[in-house]
Amino acid sequence: MATCKVCFRHCKLEEGQIGFCGGRICRDGQVVAGNYGLVTALALDPIEKKPLQRFHPGEMILSVGSFGCNLRCPFCQNSGISWSEEALELSALFSDGADQQNSQDSQRLAGRLYQLIPQRLAELALSCKSEGNAGIAFTYNEPLIGYEFVRDTARLIHEAGMVNVMVTNGTAESEILNELAPLIDAMNIDLKGFTDEYYSRTLGGNRRTVMDFIEKAVQTAHVELTCLIIPGENDSPEEMRQMCRWIAGLRDADGNPIGQDIPLHISRFFPQFHMTDRSATDVGHIYHLADIAREYLHYVYTGNC
Repeated sequence: MATCKVCFRHCKLEEGQIGFCGGRICRDGQVVAGNYGLVTALALDPIEKKPLQRFHPGEMILSVGSFGCNLRCPFCQNSGISWSEEALELSALFSDGADQQNSQDSQRLAGRLYQLIPQRLAELALSCKSEGNAGIAFTYNEPLIGYEFVRDTARLIHEAGMVNVMVTNGTAESEILNELAPLIDAMNIDLKGFTDEYYSRTLGGNRRTVMDFIEKAVQTAHVELTCLIIPGENDSPEEMRQMCRWIAGLRDADGNPIGQDIPLHISRFFPQFHMTDRSATDVGHIYHLADIAREYLHYVYTGNC
């Protein structure tokens, strides 16, 4: 049995067993990325879609994703590759490194994946440079559960003189961030709410883990934060005030206050995945929460409005 070191769950896995996230597996007595190099999505996007508003504005970024996630957000917009039934089938079929099976189901699932070694992905990023590509964004699913692929690819991207971006839920231990930090130039980190109950009950996560991750990330990279506002869950003005007070107090590696300059994206929720039974967030309420955030932060953006 081996213990996964990526997140607070510390999954204890027998040989061949897949972790909670669906992307890590015990092989030869070690927990490794079973989704290494298995790509479900690849697109050249405006960097503002990550969203990053204050990092290489106006440029493009080659975005890549795999499958699996260590949270269970019921409103996930990428459920097909995160933790839906189909995503977990992908995990079961490919995380053990087995060849494709011949059943119709396995062929259907196989059609959603292709394999890219880090060298090939770096070559693709370079080939898009003429189209305004600044580098690679690890996104779509949770990239930290496959941090080895992020690390190996990001190293090559830096050697090519390009930048690395990571879009993450921040649910990882500090050792993982320490390994990636020298290679990651910018992150958009989800700070999905600001109560322990919401993180635990609704998301299946741990708020303190994310806060610790953010505190360290802002010392090594350009960081922007995103909060999706779910009606009746994380939408109170007081919660927004508490969150923004905490963000405003963040400091760099030398202890200097930098929190007020960290961009915050406040996004509107639309019914999807397991949350189709409630209404979209009121646009006026998003603007009201943004006004509250601006009492503490210099750069506040509204999304999906």
